[in-house]
Amino acid sequence: MIESKTPSSSKEQDLLRFIYDAFNRRDIEPILARMHSNVEWPNGMEGGWVHGREEVRAYWLRQWKVLDPHVVPIRFENNDQGRVVAHVKQLVRDLEGAIILDRMVRHIYTIKDGFISRMDIQEVKNNPSA
Repeated sequence: MIESKTPSSSKEQDLLRFIYDAFNRRDIEPILARMHSNVEWPNGMEGGWVHGREEVRAYWLRQWKVLDPHVVPIRFENNDQGRVVAHVKQLVRDLEGAIILDRMVRHIYTIKDGFISRMDIQEVKNNPSA
């Protein structure tokens, strides 16, 4: 995928910053309310995809029983397809606090009418945090 360096809109950035902050607080409901009812979400823990708000909720609840993920967006831009690319610092610990992953990833969002309809995860090659 070829990415442009076009900044995303401040409205989209505000939405995504809100989403990341709520996720890190484990505050699911406000996040789900900003997702399309048929959202497509990657299951980064088990593989595959979850579809719809209820499956995203169930996935996150399963994840938080075994992992402590923390994600911080570093910057945002739009790609050539009009999707928002969030460059994200991802720190995942086990429940005892040991670091499992410490890396940069890209979260690529499709946002329609103010709602997140899809998110993809893209690994960063030559990851300095890996």
